[in-house]
Formats: sequence, C-alpha cells, structure tokens
Amino acid sequence: MKFTSLGRRFSRSSTPAAPNNVIDGLVELQRRLQHEFSNASLLRQALTHRSFSSDHNERLEFLGDSVLNLTISDLLYSRLDSLPEGDLSRVRANLVKKDTLYQLALDLKLPEVLKVGEGAVNTGVQKRPNALSDALEAVIGAVYLDAGFAAAQALVHRLFNAVEINPQMEAIGRDPKTELQEWLQGRKMKLPVYKVVGTLGAAHKQSFDVECEIPELRLAERGIGGSRRSGEQAAAAAMLQTLKSKAR
Repeated sequence: MKFTSLGRRFSRSSTPAAPNNVIDGLVELQRRLQHEFSNASLLRQALTHRSFSSDHNERLEFLGDSVLNLTISDLLYSRLDSLPEGDLSRVRANLVKKDTLYQLALDLKLPEVLKVGEGAVNTGVQKRPNALSDALEAVIGAVYLDAGFAAAQALVHRLFNAVEINPQMEAIGRDPKTELQEWLQGRKMKLPVYKVVGTLGAAHKQSFDVECEIPELRLAERGIGGSRRSGEQAAAAAMLQTLKSKAR
C-alpha cells in the first residue's frame, strides 16, 4: 500500500492547508490502520471532537458502533460456537466496552491527531477515555463509508487481533446499557429501543435527551448526556432503576 500522495490529498481543500505535522500524523495513522482513505475528509471528520467544530465525529461514531458490534458478534459466533446467547453477549460487552476501545485508541496514537477546541485542550479532553473510544468508533465508521463493510470488518479484525478472547471473560464494571440488555435477555425479552427525543444547546455543545423504551413492558425512561452515547447510558440507568424498584 502506497502513501506517498497523501500529503497532497490532505492539503487539497477549500479550508486553509493543515500544518505539515498534522498531515504527517494522518499519514502515519493510516499506516497504522493499514487503510488509505480515498475520501480524506472522512478521516478528518472522524478525528474532530464536538468541541472543535459543528462538523464533528458523532454521526460517524454512531455508524462505527454498529459496524463494530456486528463484526465482533460475527467473530464470536464463529470462534465460540458452543456458547449460548447470554454468554456471547457478555463476552461482546467486554470486548467493545470503553476501556478496551480506549487502549486500542492509545495503541493507534489517536491523542496525537484528535482535533479538539482550545478550551478542551486545556482540560485534556483529547486524552480522555470517552473522547478516544468515540473517535476510534468514528474511524471505523469512516472506513466503512470510504471502502465498504469488508474493509471496516478487516480493520476491526486487525485492531482486535492482539485482544484475548475467551468464554470466561467477565463483564467487569458493566455499563447501564449492557446491564439492561443482559437483564432483558435473561428474561427472553427484546432489546430496548433508544431514540433521541431532543437536543439542547449550541450545535457544537449540544446535550442529547434520549428515551429508552421497553415496548413489552410499556415502559419508557429518559436521560440526558453530552453525547448520544452518554444520553443512552443515562436513559438505561434510569430504566434499570425503575425495573429494580418494581421488583422490590
């Protein structure tokens, strides 16, 4: 794979040319990803935090999250062929949790190329697990749009090649969404439905009002977060609290 023309590709834009060190960082990142982008703007967007611009990476993160979960599900279905659904969900939750993605993002040196606002730089946002795990999913989404599912799937396989996968993995420190999912699956119920019902604030500093609904139980709870994902987690936590109070 050749990367010799990438400097020209990344500087060819209607916006001011990026500094050479930024261009070099993107070229090196593609070497680590083993994927050369045909559409360089996708990679730039994937590495743009919401504090930097309204053209940030949250939509790509949404897409990458789905690609990641499907790829890992397919991988586990093939590799752990004797494991039942509940255990497969537990292992998958362990693999795609924030801490795992954060370590993979560090291995890719994403803090060096993540674009954040000036105020966010001072607070160290570019090194925080949430920002980096979201950016990694956005990169996966960007590869999917740039070259299709097979390319994104191959990237996920490369990223997780060195990650241990075994049936005994524990879902340590489960997040609310994972805990709610396992609660429902343990009762043979369908997964909850999440939807954004409102946004608050300026375009680059929005808060997301998210609803979590369990149609079978005719229950719905809402939560607010600084990203779609954190809003979903807040809504899931509210739903868990409701379910636990009803079980008393």
